Amino acid sequence: MTFSAQIRQAVEPIWAASMEHPFVKGIGDGTLPLENFRFYIQQDSYYLTRFAKILALGAAKAPDIATTNQFADFAKHTYSAEIGLHEQFSKRLGITAEEKECFKPAPTTYAYTSHLYRAGHAGHLGDVIAAVLPCYWLYAEIGDAFLDAAPEEPIYQEWIATYGGKDFQDRVDEQIEHLDKIAAAVSEADRERMKEHFIISSQYEYAFWEMAYRMETWPVPLEQ
Repeated sequence: MTFSAQIRQAVEPIWAASMEHPFVKGIGDGTLPLENFRFYIQQDSYYLTRFAKILALGAAKAPDIATTNQFADFAKHTYSAEIGLHEQFSKRLGITAEEKECFKPAPTTYAYTSHLYRAGHAGHLGDVIAAVLPCYWLYAEIGDAFLDAAPEEPIYQEWIATYGGKDFQDRVDEQIEHLDKIAAAVSEADRERMKEHFIISSQYEYAFWEMAYRMETWPVPLEQ
């Protein structure tokens, strides 16, 4: 069994729970209130900006120029495609420039991105990939599962199409291939650490749905 297959098997209960989360199911059947998706888009835009930076860090940590170029392309694609899509959603959802300027991440968003930074800066390219891969891979599985869904809300249709298409799956497959190649060459201690990054990120993916569904805020509000 490949390393990627082993760690995917390890997180099956977490990913199954994500598939059943009311936020995710609400996108598929169109019942998710747009105010929750609006909240999610703001949080996810913050997340994706940091996600792209971690991919750029992966480019810097790559062992050869070809891999550096590939990860630089991954970072560019995240910005141009996914963040571009979020900009379109933001306009349609009425998210103002002032809201963007004053935006503060929810606790889960802040914690998840902090985990990515820690894994990336402290480790090697394998740590970077293991930490970011659940976001790629889980979204591809959700998009694939919902390909035949027909929510009435056009924004949900576009979200599903983005992550359920072949182009996105190709990106996932490239990352899996990189991870398996690295895992075969490093120590058992490295593989255990990479597995832990993957598990933690998978937990945070579930927590991210929950955060958006509850429209999470910091526990002690400050006076404005």
